Amino acid sequence: MANRVERRDFCRVMAGLPFLTAATAGSATTATGQEQGAVAAQFVAAGEDRTHTPVAMGFSSLGFKVSGEDTRGSLLLMEHVGLAKGGGPPRHLHYEQDEWFYVMEGEVVAEVGKERFRLKTGDSIFAPRNVPHAFVYVADKPGRLLIAFTPAGRMEAYFRDGHGFDAETFARYGMKYVGPALTLEDAARV
Repeated sequence: MANRVERRDFCRVMAGLPFLTAATAGSATTATGQEQGAVAAQFVAAGEDRTHTPVAMGFSSLGFKVSGEDTRGSLLLMEHVGLAKGGGPPRHLHYEQDEWFYVMEGEVVAEVGKERFRLKTGDSIFAPRNVPHAFVYVADKPGRLLIAFTPAGRMEAYFRDGHGFDAETFARYGMKYVGPALTLEDAARV
């Protein structure tokens, strides 16, 4: 029963994301009601990655739920599972992607621009392109975080290719390293 509630909550949240409509951009409907150039449905079971090859991040495991391939490049949706206390990326920005974070379980402190926010289960935050951002996981129990990028760009390739957190690697994938990761000490001041 708990999975059913989580899925319902997930669907409600996703239905409210304005950028999802971009996934059908450029398609047309024929006289028979069939969409030309439509992308096939992609089912991903709970706890699974769409290709059955999750990516270990060191502080979590990433499961890709919706790929840019599934959406003609308009959206990438991934889930951090098993987030560990103190884990998170360095401060960075994306030149071409907006990024959205939704806390499924646990607690995160996020920094977007010069503001910091404490997010608990059910909270979300949007980080526009060209705005520095980072997060740190602060709960004691492992958590889950849903992240969306629009457009998808090369973000899935970044994570699958080794996801280095250095300036050179970020630059290869359309990002800029801005500074060190948030710490638990930083988070304690929020």
